[in-house]
Amino acid sequence: MLTNHFYHEIIRKTIVSFGTLFNNIEVQHKDRSGKTVSVVKVPISYGPQQKFLARVTQGRDYQGDSTVGTTLTLPRMSFEVMGMNYDSTRKVSTMQSFKSVNKNTKKMVKSFMPVPYNINMSLSILAKLNEDAIQILEQILPYFQPAFNLTIDLVDVIGEKRDMPITLEGIQMEDNYEDDFLQRRALVYTLSFVCKTYLFGPINNSSDGLIEKVQADYFTGTENRKTATRQQRYTAVPIAVKDYTQDDAARTNEVIQPNVTSFEVNNATPFSTKTYIQIDDEKMLIRGISGNRITVRRGEFGSDIVAHDINIPINSINAQDDAKVVERVIEFGDDFGFGEQVTDFASDGTIYSETQGRDSDL
Repeated sequence: MLTNHFYHEIIRKTIVSFGTLFNNIEVQHKDRSGKTVSVVKVPISYGPQQKFLARVTQGRDYQGDSTVGTTLTLPRMSFEVMGMNYDSTRKVSTMQSFKSVNKNTKKMVKSFMPVPYNINMSLSILAKLNEDAIQILEQILPYFQPAFNLTIDLVDVIGEKRDMPITLEGIQMEDNYEDDFLQRRALVYTLSFVCKTYLFGPINNSSDGLIEKVQADYFTGTENRKTATRQQRYTAVPIAVKDYTQDDAARTNEVIQPNVTSFEVNNATPFSTKTYIQIDDEKMLIRGISGNRITVRRGEFGSDIVAHDINIPINSINAQDDAKVVERVIEFGDDFGFGEQVTDFASDGTIYSETQGRDSDL
């Protein structure tokens, strides 16, 4: 066996998405004055055009029983898969992989890069009148120059969305009206497309964790690292930009209008300057504290500045919320910031050891 069972429904999603592109096409008929007298929404189904042509031309007798079946009316459309082939022009390294987060388990997962495949699709336009057929055709062709990009959620569990170019390769026209006047006429326009999609392999749990800390040491001089003088260290760790713990540290003692930057709270003891708070959905930076009055900078982290009522909970954005980011229990898609720290050295004669996880002597 190659591997355990997996199924991302990518081929199915590609076929369904292709058919959905053409499910809102209409044909209008007008009288001599130009007034619209009828509007027909053109139905579309998956299947070979021969199947639908048989039902159009044979009607109730196509099943050998005149009491069974119905005659299809025109116009209508059908589409089907004509074949698949590997696209070597979009090939990437077979050993290259990427990591993501499982939306359900919130755990790190790993997958190899997807394999590029082209799916050949055929769209058939069946019509009794040439006017109907070219109405349908003209509602399709302007969107393909010659490709139309369609975004598809290929692997939902990791939120892997990709643009799939759908390229129009050619158009063929057929008129099968060759018999007597009793034979029903059917005009068939066949449009050939190529859908450039990607197929993903199994999504496996990764033994590696999320990057929780970045550290860089700066050295002076042009010598190698062991003899150069270390001058500075830059460290960055993820921090929360919203409240997760709902600690309800204090309450507002007055109505806060959008233009207000200083207001009373019932207890300012839990707060300190240069820290963040959240009232409703707005985040604020505390710039000063005097008794139970705090001065803030409004609309932090891109939040909207709005009015707040009296006795509204004030939540601190603190180390407990930062821990939620590190523990990976934040909501999927949430943004987060970075806490930065710069440390100066005076040629301390040590170097950071990755194996020991600490500074060590040269």
